[in-house]
Amino acid sequence: MKLLVRNLARTTTEAELRDLFETYGSVQACTIVMDKVSGGSKGFGFVDMPKAGNAKAAMKGLNGKDVAGNKIRVKKSEPKPGEDNAGDDAAKTETDD
Repeated sequence: MKLLVRNLARTTTEAELRDLFETYGSVQACTIVMDKVSGGSKGFGFVDMPKAGNAKAAMKGLNGKDVAGNKIRVKKSEPKPGEDNAGDDAAKTETDD
């Protein structure tokens, strides 16, 4: 299950985020989104946990927790609109012309 973690301190590292979530179970991937221009953290990231039960426990246990002076928000990551059907949109465009 992919989790979205918001309101991270700009100083929080991926290693720190991983350590935080590993107390609830195995972490498959952990990424903090970086600003392309400044190279600094944008203050949010994603954590992939292979077991849904562990991910749900992490959401419940970590949502609202103070981490480096910020109350983080944790929820299930939802795909961007159109992300799952990008190929379908291309096919529709070709037939609409």
